[in-house]
Amino acid sequence: MQIPTEPIGSIPRPPQLIEAIREFQEGRQTQEKLNALYEAALRDTIYRFEATGSPVITDGEQTKPSFATYPVDGLPNLEPDGVSVPFADGHVRQLPRLASGPFLYKTHAASFLERARQYTKVPLKQAVISASLLSLLYPQESVPGYSQEQFLGDLIREAVTDIRGCLDRGAHKVQIDFTEGRLSLKLDPSGELLQRFIGLNNQVLSHFASSERARIGVHTCPGGDQDATHSADVDYAGLLPNLFTLNAGNFYIQLASEKDRLRVLRLIREHAQADQTIFIGVIDPINSRVETAQEVRDRVLEAAEFIPLERLGTTDDCGFAPFSDDTSTARETAFEKIRARIIGTELAAQKLGL
Repeated sequence: MQIPTEPIGSIPRPPQLIEAIREFQEGRQTQEKLNALYEAALRDTIYRFEATGSPVITDGEQTKPSFATYPVDGLPNLEPDGVSVPFADGHVRQLPRLASGPFLYKTHAASFLERARQYTKVPLKQAVISASLLSLLYPQESVPGYSQEQFLGDLIREAVTDIRGCLDRGAHKVQIDFTEGRLSLKLDPSGELLQRFIGLNNQVLSHFASSERARIGVHTCPGGDQDATHSADVDYAGLLPNLFTLNAGNFYIQLASEKDRLRVLRLIREHAQADQTIFIGVIDPINSRVETAQEVRDRVLEAAEFIPLERLGTTDDCGFAPFSDDTSTARETAFEKIRARIIGTELAAQKLGL
């Protein structure tokens, strides 16, 4: 038995692609040239991912505008002035606002999977955005002629389609990004918002058989954008007991950057269910220092004291560049960190006699 190891998703885009995206948005670049750079970045990302020896790879989200907004990018019934998410360094990301119904995805995640499959035979993981985050697109005031109940029905249907499309096209795993889980406790310390989020995501997951949920995972972190977080100051003790009530088979949990990893591991041991595989974060993407393989090994061995080996895996705390304009981490640094995770996980497996 080996210890499974998987990435979260995003890889920093090449600088020339980031510049071309900016130029295109300003009307100074053609769609044809931008598409060519997208394709080159995708090919290069997969080539570099394979070179790390990673047993599971992603497309690096090279062609997504962001991990959160890919389904709705370009929809005509959105306005830009939606919910704002402030980060600890002062920068803000803003979601769009739904201005009229109905709500439909413009892009489904399976399209990214199919595009990447052209260039690799290595198992591909596909990240999708949670229904709970997209629920924030509906404004506090009602949308004329389109109730919140109608919206949530359409949202659940679209989210199910997004996941099922990836499963049907052979994704190794489908990972639901749930970074708003920890943030919800900052927005609403009572936990009511978190419970609404959990309930909505479980409505989506209820459409899948147990064998399918074994290939579905949930990722939680305090955000990781431009080397800043949005909710690292929120106590994990408020989130984790609720997190494991999500009916998914895999959980990808930011841990490397936590101040008290042992406390979090004790919470995981107490609340994780027997049929849930726990992928612990052993790499901190927003720290520019590359971890050594020995550091990773030691973090895995530490986690093995709390999580049964048959349910233990490793991952990165977060994606390395969840938004297309994020230049905070060098592309090569991301792949060096991934190599450290893979080698360190192998060293831990050897030490454990696996």
